[in-house]
Amino acid sequence: MASESFDTTVAHPARRYNYWLGGKDNFAADRANGDAVEAAMPTIRLMAMENRRFLGRAARFLARQGIRQFLDIGTGIPAPGNTHEVVQAVDGTAKIVYVDNDPIVLSHARALLTSAPSGTVDYLDADLRDPRTILRDAAKTLDFTEPVGLLLVAVLHFIRDDEDPQGIVNTLLDALPSGSYIIATHATWEFNPAEVVEKLQAANPDGRFVPRDGADFVRFFDGLEPVEPGLISVAHWRAETEAEQPRPSAEDVSCFGYVARKP
Repeated sequence: MASESFDTTVAHPARRYNYWLGGKDNFAADRANGDAVEAAMPTIRLMAMENRRFLGRAARFLARQGIRQFLDIGTGIPAPGNTHEVVQAVDGTAKIVYVDNDPIVLSHARALLTSAPSGTVDYLDADLRDPRTILRDAAKTLDFTEPVGLLLVAVLHFIRDDEDPQGIVNTLLDALPSGSYIIATHATWEFNPAEVVEKLQAANPDGRFVPRDGADFVRFFDGLEPVEPGLISVAHWRAETEAEQPRPSAEDVSCFGYVARKP
């Protein structure tokens, strides 16, 4: 799918996430919807921050395993610790292809395209719901005969069940060779009491946001080899080196992280 029309009166996930992270690339509709979610779940900004920190730790882990190609789908608006910054700090020759369908993210593509001199960074204006187009265009930059790190960070929970999320994931994973990795996160409401879930549902009138429990999330990646510690809160995945200790609770963050290898 091509980029969505630029309608500032409708909240968009990338701009709302930018708002929660303290950014300025958002509009009144994004802030209003973000505030409604925050009213129901006061720790939502913490969740956004911990999701971002997880991305950095997981991407660094993959780079240290020798992964030099990354396909980051659902990039979002640039913020400190972009994928290419993290992995090219490990190896400046790394190649990264970013994918998003928000016009504002596209307008910031120049910031995302600032690669290390010996590396490569590209940007695709495309939609996760059209994985074959993503793979076709990403192949102009990435070599799919060599291992790839696939990032699906805070994006699968915007794919409804009627949009065949399993088929989308399968199409992407089938294109990756042995030795590739997946980095994925997914919001959940399974830790929230019923009264909080009711408020969160009211802030999600179009049903675009689809929280899933951990078992449903990890099932997307059946057949892969989980990296220790497996399915866990993004706040807790290999977070021993984080400055803020003790780590936030899984209940406060309400977002799973998962890293796995394709055998």
